[in-house]
Amino acid sequence: MDTAALAARYRAVRALSLDLRAPLSAEDCQAQSMPDASPIKWHLAHTSWFFETFVLASARSDYRPLDPAYRVLFNSYYQQVGAQHPRPQRGLLTRPSLDEVLAYRHHVDAAVQDLLDQGGAAAQGVASIIALGLHHEEQHQELMLTDAKHLLASNPLRPAYRALAAAQNGQHVARAPANGAWRAYDGGVWKIGHDGDGFAFDNELPRHAVLLEPFALSTRLVRNADFAAFIADGGYQKPELWLSDGWSMAEARGWTAPLYWERRGGAWWEFTLAGMQPLDAEAPVCHVSFYEADAYATWTGARLPTEAEWEVAAAPRPPRGNFLDSGFLHPRAAHDDSGDTAQLFGDTWEWTRSAYAPYPGYRTPVGALGEYNGKFMCNQLVLRGGSCATPRDHARASYRNFFPPEARWQFSGIRLAKDV
Repeated sequence: MDTAALAARYRAVRALSLDLRAPLSAEDCQAQSMPDASPIKWHLAHTSWFFETFVLASARSDYRPLDPAYRVLFNSYYQQVGAQHPRPQRGLLTRPSLDEVLAYRHHVDAAVQDLLDQGGAAAQGVASIIALGLHHEEQHQELMLTDAKHLLASNPLRPAYRALAAAQNGQHVARAPANGAWRAYDGGVWKIGHDGDGFAFDNELPRHAVLLEPFALSTRLVRNADFAAFIADGGYQKPELWLSDGWSMAEARGWTAPLYWERRGGAWWEFTLAGMQPLDAEAPVCHVSFYEADAYATWTGARLPTEAEWEVAAAPRPPRGNFLDSGFLHPRAAHDDSGDTAQLFGDTWEWTRSAYAPYPGYRTPVGALGEYNGKFMCNQLVLRGGSCATPRDHARASYRNFFPPEARWQFSGIRLAKDV
């Protein structure tokens, strides 16, 4: 592996995390709005802890931790590494300060850069772990945005993360057909999973055959206007549309609309990273749970796709779309009126009906890094495609995101499927 290229990528990824932190105050970076979210300060520290723990501790015999206590404070869930501070209490970690965490990042960065600059066997020996750590940090960059959004939305002032992007005011030159369309795919034996070209997480492997019946996917994502019609038709009051667990969850939590939607003066508004904005009827609906996505699909007479169906549709396409790199930071209305399947990548993660489970032949990697994915293969559903908060080079057709079915704070949306 070219260590010079890896060093350049390391600098770029680590700098982006600091850029994402920049619009936030020290107070913003400290708070934790719910147990599923983490303080921005913790994200900045944990991603540094990853490199310190899995790279520097093994590759540099002369490395000295800035503070040995950080080993516990910023360990997320790696039991083989040692104890962890409880996740729901990360917001209580007022010490170390934000400045001290930034100093910790600088300390770790200097050591990793020195290791890569020296090259040789030591750097080559951990190059694949550094690459994994950079993809891990990209995951946390997305979480920084979604966690910050949830935090700011919890404030009655509804403060903006940043001002409205110029493009976000934009009028869309062309729009997808209002009712969408269907694109059919043949049944038969297909291959899914990572093909071995470039980086992949272990849960994308091994590549394997799947047998599919003929199916069709909607050529666009479900829009806000579509979901507003579901609400107007009493979708949240009709238990026959809902899975049992979903109905219980919606009742217990008082769900009546997607997360961040608010009714103002007879019209829908939504909280965005640019603050409260009138709901764009043409933009994809987002911040819905699997339960809401499934109820909506049932209401339409369709269903959610399986992850294999989604990958078969997406695999021939390059991962182009509205990602973090666009700076838009919100799903955008489709502008592809060619009749082809639009927005398979970017804008919103797309719920599938597939349980997050190991592929045939999967084996959890040995060692602490084996805890990265395998131990979460239970009680989760798979999402595909990436969102407006996903770094562009983090997206690929085989990527498997996963969340529990009640999760709503991610940029999660809906694409419909049906049997042919």
